[in-house]
Amino acid sequence: MLRPGLHTWLEKYLSHLRYEKNLANNSIENYHRQLNAAFKKLDFECWSTFNTSDVRNILNDARKSRLSSRSIALRLSSIRGFCAYLVQQGQLTQNPASSIQAPKQAKPLPKQLNVDEMHQLLDIKENDTLAIRDKAMMELMYSCGLRLSELANLNIRSIQPDRQLRVIGKGNKERLLPIGKIAIEALAVWLKIRPQLASIEEPALFVSMLKNRIGTRQIAKRMKLWATRQNLEQSVNPHKLRHSFATHVLESSSDLRGVQELLGHANLSTTQVYTHLNFQHLAHVYDNAHPRAKKS
Repeated sequence: MLRPGLHTWLEKYLSHLRYEKNLANNSIENYHRQLNAAFKKLDFECWSTFNTSDVRNILNDARKSRLSSRSIALRLSSIRGFCAYLVQQGQLTQNPASSIQAPKQAKPLPKQLNVDEMHQLLDIKENDTLAIRDKAMMELMYSCGLRLSELANLNIRSIQPDRQLRVIGKGNKERLLPIGKIAIEALAVWLKIRPQLASIEEPALFVSMLKNRIGTRQIAKRMKLWATRQNLEQSVNPHKLRHSFATHVLESSSDLRGVQELLGHANLSTTQVYTHLNFQHLAHVYDNAHPRAKKS
């Protein structure tokens, strides 16, 4: 447990992430969780004494707890960011985590549904209120390649004329996305019955049975439920729909820059992971089609 004076700086840092960096609530909660876990065994009077040995001890404890390389790297990144903030605020003279390398880890490729599986997921025949809402949410996420937080934060006014969607993404950056015809149709059906769940004053596009904005966890839970109901052989989560969107658009267009813009990636390198998925798709087609590639 951190001493009160030390804890105050942690709270200031979280406020900095929220109000100055405009990070999403989920990201801030992850930072909070990582930093609490990192500092729970430390006992010192002020941040100025925090050093590289302390950082190494934190990571060693994480290894002893059998955390994955990815989790350890995330913890180190959280500490590094917090220490950079302390340097800016004059609490540290240098960042004790800057010289420590994160453990190497294999970079898994994003998982996605193929086109047939996507059609199977979205071919919802039920017409009760929640089924109509969920179909509209999934159609829109797949149509526009939205992040989970972006979907949850949509308002009625996010739907623009000429089948466009105004999205506020990471770093409070705005982008305007085209909405596909089927998603527009699903939205139209949902908007007709939305007043059954939402008051006139409620701005959220998608609402829960509690008559307010639906949360990210509930969205993920509903998508997982529909994967089971639609008899898919794999689980479904919001990230998988976004990855499926990116993969399918890239397979059809090969326009990496266009996919980057649609996804709202700041750097092209983030989008380039989908070129590996595209190659896997082509390699699979080749292995099954080329007479010299078929296994005997």
